[in-house]
Amino acid sequence: MSNSDSFIEEVSEEVRRDRLFGLMRRYGWIAVVLVLLIVGGAAYNEWRKAQERASAEALGDAMLAALETEERGDRAEALDAVTPAGPGSAAILQMMAAAEALEDDPAGAAERLMGIAQMSDIPLVYRQIATLKAVMIEEGGMDAETRRARLEDLALGGGVIRLLAEEQLAYLDIETGNEAGAIERMNAISADAGATPGLRRRATQVIVALGGEPQLPGGTEASVPGDAAVGAVDAGTAEGGE
Repeated sequence: MSNSDSFIEEVSEEVRRDRLFGLMRRYGWIAVVLVLLIVGGAAYNEWRKAQERASAEALGDAMLAALETEERGDRAEALDAVTPAGPGSAAILQMMAAAEALEDDPAGAAERLMGIAQMSDIPLVYRQIATLKAVMIEEGGMDAETRRARLEDLALGGGVIRLLAEEQLAYLDIETGNEAGAIERMNAISADAGATPGLRRRATQVIVALGGEPQLPGGTEASVPGDAAVGAVDAGTAEGGE
């Protein structure tokens, strides 16, 4: 009986081995493909990173070379000749070119910036900054109503862009003779929790220059007249923070 059992076990072992080899012959290629995919994917990922790094370095070198051009107008043309790596870099190149063209061709600079504002495939903040910079160009070719409409659109947003748009609207109020409206806007900016110290300081200085009473962040008026009002507002801000 023991010899018979041993024989059966040997036969069963051979059958299992044959089945295992059969499965390996039938499905072993799947494991090989999986290994190749993993190794190939890792290699492709490293190659892609190297390509992106090389592309970014080439773009940076081209931008620096363009900025080394002596004349401003030539620098703008050199920046136009740089091939962008994508929509984001194209917007940055156009902003840089607009800055270089601003002195000789303010209307052209504003046109460049508004072109960026119309790009739908870049982050919203890029479009907002471009619009704000275009509106701020004095000889950009926009009338007061157009500038006001664009600034009011920006003021509907959030963050610092909203407050910067409100600041420009206040300057536009001054330009059109509405000093009371400018003081009201500047006081709102000064009292806004999101205003930076520099923005709050500029707002206070404009209010004082227009003969208004700067308001502290709590909403109370600063009673110190003249230039000293700026220091009073800063002191009130510090006390409120404590």
